[in-house]
Amino acid sequence: MAGAAPEHDYHLVNPSIWPLIGAFTALAMAAGGIMWMHDMPYGSLVFFAGTIGVLFTMFAWWAEVIREANGGDHTPVVQLHLRYGMILFIASEVMFFVGWFWAFFNGALFPAEVIGGTWPPEGIEVLDPFTYPLLNTLILLCSGTTVTWAHHSLLNGDRDGFKAGLWLTILLGILFSAIQVYEYGHAAFDFSGNIYGATFYMATGFHGFHVIVGTIFLAVCLLRAYRGDFTPKQHFGFEAAAWYWHFVDVVWLFLFVAIYVWGGAGAEIH
Repeated sequence: MAGAAPEHDYHLVNPSIWPLIGAFTALAMAAGGIMWMHDMPYGSLVFFAGTIGVLFTMFAWWAEVIREANGGDHTPVVQLHLRYGMILFIASEVMFFVGWFWAFFNGALFPAEVIGGTWPPEGIEVLDPFTYPLLNTLILLCSGTTVTWAHHSLLNGDRDGFKAGLWLTILLGILFSAIQVYEYGHAAFDFSGNIYGATFYMATGFHGFHVIVGTIFLAVCLLRAYRGDFTPKQHFGFEAAAWYWHFVDVVWLFLFVAIYVWGGAGAEIH
């Protein structure tokens, strides 16, 4: 019967224009990037126009999802499947980083095949792992504690504690990014010209990008917290952000131990 309430817990989404717009703007961003790299006319313009389109699509599409959640469409079954989706996304991110770790370990364990038998290569002055890298490790560990505090505060109905935990986590994320930028600016090796620099910057740089994304993710959650969007029983948006942040923490621990400490052992320290 038309207009009857559904007899199931699943949410059937309404038709949306945003997937189509997102596809075309992503195509423009990719095509513009390729044109820009090949010095073709208007390449940068197409790239930035596509990027703006992608960002606007993300904003508008996720705004629809928030309206669905606030309207009661995210039943326990729907929330469970959203969690499955986030788990699969994080799993894909794990495999993304496996590729960069693989490249680094291949060069470190078999240096004779690529760089003459020494790792790091001759002339590379590595960063001291027990200065800024160790400080950033402590910062991220603290941020994992503050985001957990925010989560537990929300579960217990303490919205002030929830907001305070989010504020601290965001500030720690910004501090981490600032220190990493300073570290990059004072490194004694470049990205190009050697496999150590290439694998180091790709692994740590992409992690830094994930920290920035996670910080934005949490900042959006903070804005929504001030709007009163989250409740102790329905807060998947924040839960997904917290999972993502913990993933970023764990990846950094592997980076610190494998690349900064083990990967630079025995080399001259800058």
